[in-house]
Amino acid sequence: MTEHTHGFRRTELRRSFISEFDHTREERLDRYLEIQHAGIVAHHHFSPASSECIELYRDGHFLSAVMVSQAVTEGSWRFVLERNNESTQGRPLNVLIELLVERGVLTQTCAGAFSRIWGSFRNDVHHMKPEVAQVPFRELAKQNLFDLGLIEKELFAWTVTEPVHRGGKITPTQPKYWDVQGGGTASVFLRNP
Repeated sequence: MTEHTHGFRRTELRRSFISEFDHTREERLDRYLEIQHAGIVAHHHFSPASSECIELYRDGHFLSAVMVSQAVTEGSWRFVLERNNESTQGRPLNVLIELLVERGVLTQTCAGAFSRIWGSFRNDVHHMKPEVAQVPFRELAKQNLFDLGLIEKELFAWTVTEPVHRGGKITPTQPKYWDVQGGGTASVFLRNP
């Protein structure tokens, strides 16, 4: 490819990208606003992937949003078990969920969100079974992201002692999920509001 051809192709692609963005801007904004995600979460290995889920949904990549939301949920679940010194010990998922609710580790709302995401055609999607042709990915992605938001809001809930501009600080409701360091600091993952 000559430099001239490359430059022409680049110009045409730029026009195409701008046109596509302009054409889909309002839809993307609407989808982004549909998802009530947590704006601040603790920074862990799955935090960037969780944010990418939101971007995938916003940009209309629904199948990918479903897959990543399922993966983030599985990582979050292992994280919850680890932070609560719990293991599966061969117990079925529903039994373990009920146990964590009984112990007050999870609310029923959070447990329901975990269960719904696991029930969202996980094996069909991850193994690309023929059944995926019948999956309503847009609706499923929206539900999964709403549920993932519920999970993150519970695990990474926080309060503000007083307005930040007056020296207030964010205080995690469940510090065991935040890796709070000496001096009360913790690494956070910020998202667009």
